[in-house]
Amino acid sequence: MPQRWHRHWSWPALAAMAFCALVQAGHAVEADIDATTFLDQTERVRTSDHSRFVRMLGQIHSEAPSLTSGQQWHLRYLDAWQAAFQGDYGKANGMLRDVIDHSGDMTLIAKASALLMSNLGLDSRYEDAYTLANRLASDLPKITDKLARFTVLANLSQLHAFAGQYDLAIRYARMMEDTLPPGETLCNPLSMQVSALYASKKLTPSHPELQRAIDTCLAAGQPVFTNTMWLVKGNLYLDGNQPGQALDLLKRIMPSINANHYYSHMLAAQTELAQAHEKLGNDEGARKAALAAIAMSAPDDISELLKDAYEVLYRIEKKRGNASAALTYYEHYVAQDKSYLNDISARALAYEVARQHMLVQKLETEGLSKKNNILRLQQALDTKAVETSRLYILLLLVVLASIVLWLLRLKRSQLRFKKLSRHDGLTGILNHQHFVSEADRALHQLEKKLGTACLISIDLDHFKQINDTHGHAVGDAVLRQAAATCQQQLRPTDLFGRLGGEEFGILLIDCSRDQGKAIADRIRVAIETTPANEDGCVVSFSASVGLASTDTSGYGLQRLRREADAALYRAKRTGRNRVIADTENDGVVEA
Repeated sequence: MPQRWHRHWSWPALAAMAFCALVQAGHAVEADIDATTFLDQTERVRTSDHSRFVRMLGQIHSEAPSLTSGQQWHLRYLDAWQAAFQGDYGKANGMLRDVIDHSGDMTLIAKASALLMSNLGLDSRYEDAYTLANRLASDLPKITDKLARFTVLANLSQLHAFAGQYDLAIRYARMMEDTLPPGETLCNPLSMQVSALYASKKLTPSHPELQRAIDTCLAAGQPVFTNTMWLVKGNLYLDGNQPGQALDLLKRIMPSINANHYYSHMLAAQTELAQAHEKLGNDEGARKAALAAIAMSAPDDISELLKDAYEVLYRIEKKRGNASAALTYYEHYVAQDKSYLNDISARALAYEVARQHMLVQKLETEGLSKKNNILRLQQALDTKAVETSRLYILLLLVVLASIVLWLLRLKRSQLRFKKLSRHDGLTGILNHQHFVSEADRALHQLEKKLGTACLISIDLDHFKQINDTHGHAVGDAVLRQAAATCQQQLRPTDLFGRLGGEEFGILLIDCSRDQGKAIADRIRVAIETTPANEDGCVVSFSASVGLASTDTSGYGLQRLRREADAALYRAKRTGRNRVIADTENDGVVEA
């Protein structure tokens, strides 16, 4: 179902994001990735790779009966987001209200409320939208989750730009920059600022903020926001009587717009194409693009874009001497123009009504607060004597509470230092000393019950070259990525530690030699196919792996380490990026 779209370039809030796509779309929800994590990853790719988002959503639905109640509500929110993306606001809003009224998750409620607010505005239910906006603006200090706060601010910025309150829209967009969630980029807030500047007619094609937004969104891999900025630039070219530049730009971005199937972008692109062709004297091209824009819209749509499309058709038919067709298109043009102007007035009026309603509520609340203050003062005078006697008890409780608080802080500090003493500060996995002690303890227990285990030694190939070429910040990102990639392939019972520099150790418990070789190769392939990304710098890397098994080397940790290290060195010598198991000479698993 097509959605209504306005030339203010107000888009549904797309939170976030983007944030790198952390799973391959073709993977099922594997046993070592819990459903909550998979849902979070699905939400993060919804704008950076919408087709992947749809596929992942389908994967989650295939396992929906096994989801917990909280996961079911998260899935319902994502379904509502997809329905809104497709323009089906009735369906989306019903699901969002269900989440708000029954989920009990404050973070999810905030995000659902923000999306509902945006949908109400796009569905021309302006008074409801601005009433909800006032409530969300008042609740902002209570929203502690960064992603939820980011989403609310994005939708507040969009809705205020929709009402012509451009300064407020820019203010909310800049607040988004101050509360950027982990993994999010400046693409969303910069896009919001550019949209408000464009609507307030303070933008030119060469404006630095526009180019900054385009560059940021391109680097973030956000095609929806990037195409929005390109379309803004195309319209600015048209406003500046530069149809050639507009046409060249539209030809470049059309494949991306068609790939994303975002209705608003497709309608805007066809309308701009029609205007560009007409200005260049290509009446047939202009007519074809304008008819395509009208064909994709619903009969009751109100849009300045549709007004522009009908205007192009009217001028072309008038030029050709087709009076009847020209009159028909002119009537549509006038109807769209009138409806659109009425819609703008309705938005402004709804905003003022909601604002006045909020002021009245505030005055009523302040009046009630004054009455409550008088009553409390009277009660205070009546109970003064009792409070004096209770003061000593209160002081005692304060002292006791201070002692308890101090003990809790002391305990928390002890736990923190204990964790720091056991874990590597960069990757968060076990450090060398704790890995060795835990592995030794686990091997002793396995020996008693005659279990099996494999020790894997991993060393990143050419890591010094990565540091020398890209710097230590990128090197640290590679180490973190390698650790995260390995952890995704391990079971909860396995031990994983950083032995030093770029070397890692893994103890696979209750694992035969053949199973260990399979897991080791899976880890090697995952590392090879998962590049690190640090501030836009993408670095691919590989690892050499050596393996030793208790089947052949016994349960002594020192011997296992020697055998695994020896296998690792053979892997290095024979070409790197491969797995060699203990003393074998030809058991090489290559990339």
